[in-house]
Amino acid sequence: MKNSSNKNFSGNSRKRNQKNSNFYSKKINSAKKNNKFSNNPANDNTNLRGKNISNLSTIRRRSSINSEHKEVIENTSDIYKESANKKNFDDWVWGKHSVFEALVNERAINRIWCTSEIFSSEKFYILLKDLKSKGVLVEEVSWNRLSQLTFGASHQGVALQLACSKTISLENLISFSTKKSSNPIILALDGITDPHNVGAIIRSAEAFDCKGIVIPQRRSAGLTGTVAKVAAGALEHLPVSRVVNLNRALDELKKNGFLVIGLSGDSKLSISSFKEKTPMVVIVGSEDKGISLLTQKKCDYILRIPIKGKTSSLNASVAAAISLFHLTSE
Repeated sequence: MKNSSNKNFSGNSRKRNQKNSNFYSKKINSAKKNNKFSNNPANDNTNLRGKNISNLSTIRRRSSINSEHKEVIENTSDIYKESANKKNFDDWVWGKHSVFEALVNERAINRIWCTSEIFSSEKFYILLKDLKSKGVLVEEVSWNRLSQLTFGASHQGVALQLACSKTISLENLISFSTKKSSNPIILALDGITDPHNVGAIIRSAEAFDCKGIVIPQRRSAGLTGTVAKVAAGALEHLPVSRVVNLNRALDELKKNGFLVIGLSGDSKLSISSFKEKTPMVVIVGSEDKGISLLTQKKCDYILRIPIKGKTSSLNASVAAAISLFHLTSE
């Protein structure tokens, strides 16, 4: 019995040892495949060299990316500076003290940008509110937006663009025009944002003895240096009124005996057959959109310029010149 038991025990022990040996052999082989374990020092060094080369490659690649990123930033900065140099800031004023002095001394102003803190401050609130009521476009913007507009200048929360000429109130324009002529013509602009067009219209208006121009506060180019240049001196002889709301201004002109005339290519009434001789306001809209629907409702007459060729529309300044020629001819 003893011998049989010992044989069985010995056999079981050998089987267990064999299983353990197979288990650890598999573990070692798996570790070798994954380069986690090696009995050969040469293999370990090779693995280390591989890792070092891989790390060096990663460092070089990252360095290359960083240098390229730095180059992009530098190029962007150069473009930013170049744009700032190209922008003409001759008619701009920024900084609290400089802007305040311009406002107090009643400089001709086209547009003002300020933060909400500046607009509501005790020093600026009354001045800005008064200018806004007179037709000057006052915009509340964020500090970052103002930094973009001034290309990073020390603006202190406020900046303005000077106008090339002072404007007058609508009341003064009506009084001035009726004193100068029994049948004055005033030109009103609706949605003309191109300063070159505005300048050309002013030049034509003065040439055809127009008594004044009405420009809305929004959706219109202001009296910038470009406008004055294109107008070629005509702005010095033609009063301009910048109004908060064009339609309310038309109502006021109607109360003072002015006939409101709109220009549109869709009208059936030709300007060549229009013979009224009375104080009138001629409204010129943009080439692409024309006169707004709300403004059209204010018109007593809507006239078209007859076109004989295949051209579908005329430039706003050309349309203004042709219409004034017809309306002022004897």
